[in-house]
Amino acid sequence: MIPCVHDRGSKTIGLIAYLYGPGRDEVHTDPHLVAAWDSLAPDPGRDPDVTYADLQRLLDQPVEALPEKERPAEHVWHLSVRAAPEDPYLTDEQWADIARRMVAATGIAPTGDEAACRWAAVRHADDHIHIVATLVREDGRQARIRQDGRRSQTEARKVEIDYGLRRLNTGDGTAAKRPTSAERHKAKRENRPQTPREELRETVRHAAAGTVNESEFFARLAAAGLVVHRRVAPSGDLLGYKVALPDDRNQDGEPVFYAGSTLAPDLSLPKIRKRWTAGDAEAPGDAPADAAAGPRWPGPAGARRRASTAMWQALLVIGHGTDEQIAARIAGAGEVLDALATTSDTATRGELRRAAFVFERATRFHTQAVRGHDRALRQAARDLVRSGPVLGRGEDGASTAMVIDMAFFLVTAAAHWHARKNHAQQAAAARQSAEHLRTAYRAAARHPMAVLHRRGQRLTQPRLQRQAAHLRAAVPELAGQILAEPGWPALAATLADAEAAGHQPATLLAEVTRRRELHTADSVSDVLVWRLRRIAGLPADAEQLPVTGTAPAPSRALPGRRTGTRPERSRRR
Repeated sequence: MIPCVHDRGSKTIGLIAYLYGPGRDEVHTDPHLVAAWDSLAPDPGRDPDVTYADLQRLLDQPVEALPEKERPAEHVWHLSVRAAPEDPYLTDEQWADIARRMVAATGIAPTGDEAACRWAAVRHADDHIHIVATLVREDGRQARIRQDGRRSQTEARKVEIDYGLRRLNTGDGTAAKRPTSAERHKAKRENRPQTPREELRETVRHAAAGTVNESEFFARLAAAGLVVHRRVAPSGDLLGYKVALPDDRNQDGEPVFYAGSTLAPDLSLPKIRKRWTAGDAEAPGDAPADAAAGPRWPGPAGARRRASTAMWQALLVIGHGTDEQIAARIAGAGEVLDALATTSDTATRGELRRAAFVFERATRFHTQAVRGHDRALRQAARDLVRSGPVLGRGEDGASTAMVIDMAFFLVTAAAHWHARKNHAQQAAAARQSAEHLRTAYRAAARHPMAVLHRRGQRLTQPRLQRQAAHLRAAVPELAGQILAEPGWPALAATLADAEAAGHQPATLLAEVTRRRELHTADSVSDVLVWRLRRIAGLPADAEQLPVTGTAPAPSRALPGRRTGTRPERSRRR
C-alpha cells in the first residue's frame, strides 16, 4: 500500500476535473466516490444531474465562509493511495474504509471530530484512490497538518496487515522523490524505459562518481549529453545547477529541467561539494593491506584490483567502526558501483547498472557520514572511471569478476548493518543490489573460472593432496564443504600458483577467511580464489600461466605402435 501526499493546490475544481476526467492517457475508468465527509455528498461520476462545480462548492464552503484576506492561498490537500501490483482486488467498501483511516491518521478528519475538514475519496481505477480535502475546518480554523506523509505511511503499514496485502518497508524520509503519475504516463507514451527523473538521477550519480571539483563534474554532465543550466549569484558564485534530457521537452518545446536536489537529496551542489572538500581522515583498516593492486597491474585491470582492495578494507570497518565511519564507507561503495556500471563490458553492464541504481537508496539515511573515511573508495571510483572500460576477456575481464565478487560482500555487509539499525528500505535495497551483483559475477567469472578449473584438474595427485592439507589446516570448519564444491579444482590451482610464487598457502587462507562473512556465497571456493589471487598478487587471468606440479600429458600413441619419431641411434658401433 503506497500513499503519496501531493503538493498543495489553490483550485479544488481543477483537481476534481482531473479525477473525474479521462486522465492524460485515457486511463481513468468509471470515476466515482467511494467515501466522503458526508454520506450524502454528491457524486458527479454516478449522478448525471451533478456537476463538478456542485461537489467543489460543498468542499470549499468552509473556505468561502472566511473573509477573503483570511483564506489560505493553498487550501487543497491531495493524497493518493495505491495498492501493490500483486495485491488482491479491493472493493469500494474496502477502499472507503482505507480512505477514512487515512484522513483520520493524517489529521484531516480525526475520528469523532465533527468540525473536521471536508474531504472526498474518488476511485477511477482498480488499484488506487485519490483523496481531495480542503484545509479549512468546519469551525473556520485552519487544520494543523503535521508530518502527513509519515503518518499516512504508518497507517498504510497497518492497512497491509489488516487486509493481508504486500508488506512494504517503512521509510524514514530520506528516499528520493518518486516520479509523478504524469511523469510515468509521459514515459510510457514516449516508450522510455525510465522516466526522465530516474534517468537523470542515474546519469548525474554516475557523473559525480570519483570527481574532485566542479569543473570535472560539469564536464562529465556535458559529456553524458545532458543539458546543463548553472544558477549563478550576482557575485559570480555558483549556487546550484539543474539538468535536462535533450529530448525531454514540455508543450512549448522547452527542456524540462530538474534541480539536483529534486533528483535526490545527496545530488544537490552543496552535498556534492562535501565530497570534494573532505579531509584525509582515516580509520583503522584504511591503509592498503597488500601491494597486489599496485602499479604492476596497469589500466582497467589495475583499477579493478585497487577497487577490490579498497572494498576489502571497507568491509573490515563495517562491523566494528562507528556509525558515521560506516555511513561513509556505504556512500563510497555507492560511488564504486556507479563507476563500475559505466566502465563494464556488455556481459555485465546491465546488471551492474541495476545494482548501482537500487543501491543508491541504501546510501541515504539519517546517520551523517564522516567524509574523509570514504577517501580510498572515492579514489577507487575515480581510478575506475579514468582507466576506461574493460575489454571483456583477459586480465581486464578476470579482474572484473574479482571486483564484483568483493562488491557483493561489501553490499551484503551493508545490508546486514542496515537491518541491525532497522533501516528497512535501505536493507531491502542493499539485498536487491547484491542479487544483481551475484548475476553480474556469474557472467564475468564464467570464462576465467573455467580456465582455473581446467588447471586444477591437471594437478598431480600429490600436489592436489598437499593443497587439500593446507585447506584443512587453515580452515578445518570449512574444508569439507569446500572440497565437495565444483569449484575446488580452481581453488587448488590458485593455492598451487600462490605456493609457486613463494607464499604460504595456509597462511593466506587463514588471512582471507578470518572474520570474513562467507555463508552468503554460492561457492566458498570461488570467493577464496579471488581473495587469494588479489592478496597474493597473482594474475586474475590464469590462462597464460604455466601449470606447476601437473601430471604428464597422456601419450596419444598406442602400445607397440611407432610414434612417428625416429629413435636416436646408439653411438656404439
